Amino acid sequence: MITPSPDTVLHPLQGEKRALHEWLTTFHLLSVVIDPYTSESARVLKTARRVLAQFAGSSVRTNYVVTARPEEAREFLGVLADETIVFCDADRTFVKQLHLQRLPAFVFLRIDGNVVASAEGWNPVEWRAVADEVARTVAWSKPLIPAPGDPDAFAGTSAMAQ
Repeated sequence: MITPSPDTVLHPLQGEKRALHEWLTTFHLLSVVIDPYTSESARVLKTARRVLAQFAGSSVRTNYVVTARPEEAREFLGVLADETIVFCDADRTFVKQLHLQRLPAFVFLRIDGNVVASAEGWNPVEWRAVADEVARTVAWSKPLIPAPGDPDAFAGTSAMAQ
């Protein structure tokens, strides 16, 4: 099981930076991890928005982890930056701790600090499995994955490319 360091500092676009364990005191984290310098991450934004919105009222902190500086993350996400939490991970510290190889990625980090489900690239079956685990854990309804208009599956790009 993957367990990132609870002392890893997460830098939100808005608000104070805090250690991971502080973000997990009340809620699980459900992250869409994206690289704003790739078309693959851009292709999944509409789907990511829809899926994260499904869980917005549950006991999960939905968020984007963007491998960029704050101004670049805001430019890439546009209005999405104001809809949920956005963490900036320009040096990819958190990405490395999540052991991600491909982006975009969909990661469910349970309140105990363990990654219990993740998917890399855009594979609707794998993203659905993550969403199913979240829904089961928090007793919430599941989003439809894939849904009409979602992109065809693709492998994504290297998580360590900069």
